[in-house]
Amino acid sequence: MGKFILTCCSTADMSREYFDRRHIPFVCFHYTMDGITYPDDLGRSIPFDQFYNRISKGSTPVTSQVNVDEYCDFFEPFLKEGKDILHLTLSSGISGTYNSACVAREEMRAKYPDRTIVVMDTLGASSGYGLLVDATADLRDKDVSLEDAVRWVEENRLRVHHWFFSADLTSFKRGGRISATSAMLGTVLNICPLMNINDKGCLIPVQKIRTKKKAIQEIVRMMELHADGGINYSGKCFMSHSACEKDAKEVALLIEDRFLHLSGPVVINNVGTVIGAHTGPGTVALFYFGDKREG
Repeated sequence: MGKFILTCCSTADMSREYFDRRHIPFVCFHYTMDGITYPDDLGRSIPFDQFYNRISKGSTPVTSQVNVDEYCDFFEPFLKEGKDILHLTLSSGISGTYNSACVAREEMRAKYPDRTIVVMDTLGASSGYGLLVDATADLRDKDVSLEDAVRWVEENRLRVHHWFFSADLTSFKRGGRISATSAMLGTVLNICPLMNINDKGCLIPVQKIRTKKKAIQEIVRMMELHADGGINYSGKCFMSHSACEKDAKEVALLIEDRFLHLSGPVVINNVGTVIGAHTGPGTVALFYFGDKREG
């Protein structure tokens, strides 16, 4: 273990086994589905396949972020142990959780003045957020100081690329991100919107692509254009999907065929229940380090 405790939120969309193995404590968001509130606990309360099946049948989960008291309860045991904390949050362009974590940080600073707590906005989401957490864990394990780790995150968080496409527009219509007319036309015309996360940490549409097959090709082409070193990219590549593992594996196979210097195979995770409450089933997401996101 390094000189500080690295923590994050469940919305980094990595597996429980991953967090245990890398010694990264996480705090859970929540969602309410069919009148019952659950923690976003990496598929433990409701397995991912059941969660997305219920959405497909008409359930509409409503999400809630980690509140200040929950953050305080999460941070305090580490501070009592005399540990300093670096906490990385879901993008402020998607959620208000960064602000809640900052309020909790100030409360804990007053209570533990000899300890250091740093809260950082990753400007990322899902396993792209997870990719930044993973790289920070590598620094921690090399005994990099908290100050140097913070500096590295500040300098590199906009280098994590997030690309998404969705073959099911139902949840985007329910959430008001597209109109009912656009959703209907998109379904009829077999359109898969390609999206990314901009430099403000907001999910934005990039282009409308006709057919899922073309969307798969385009998301890989974006990696060729933006990844560090292009097709010679030698870093890690993470993916996540919402009940469409076959599509994610197709993308991963293309990437492993074209990018021969990857640091290990493409890691495929599930889109978690909080992020997935907004995307619904049918979304594939791709993450890697590349040029700086702008606009």
